[in-house]
Amino acid sequence: MYEVRIETNFSSAHHLLNYKGKCENMHGHNWKVEVSVKGEILDKSNILVDFKVLKKKVNEIIDYLDHKDLNELPEFKDISPSSEIIAKYIFEEVQKEFENVSKVSVYETPTSCATYSL
Repeated sequence: MYEVRIETNFSSAHHLLNYKGKCENMHGHNWKVEVSVKGEILDKSNILVDFKVLKKKVNEIIDYLDHKDLNELPEFKDISPSSEIIAKYIFEEVQKEFENVSKVSVYETPTSCATYSL
């Protein structure tokens, strides 16, 4: 099994609903995002997926989230846009073009991340 992974990042603000503590207040992160795609079959160039094509799709999603208050986006209306929910959102958006996406990890700090996978 082959796996290809790309990294990107974005900055945004959010606050958590139904949470008691500092994170219930508006705050921001410089998020790091890792997207992985798995597969067994390589194309005629012996690549699983073109990094350039994968990055383009992921960056379209990231551009939508960048420098936004995530709580104000329709996708996160009335839910806490936690790292877990952001990872799931990005996964589902990438999956629309890459059926073999295997996981998405979202880091809100260099040492804390959430991953969504099937």
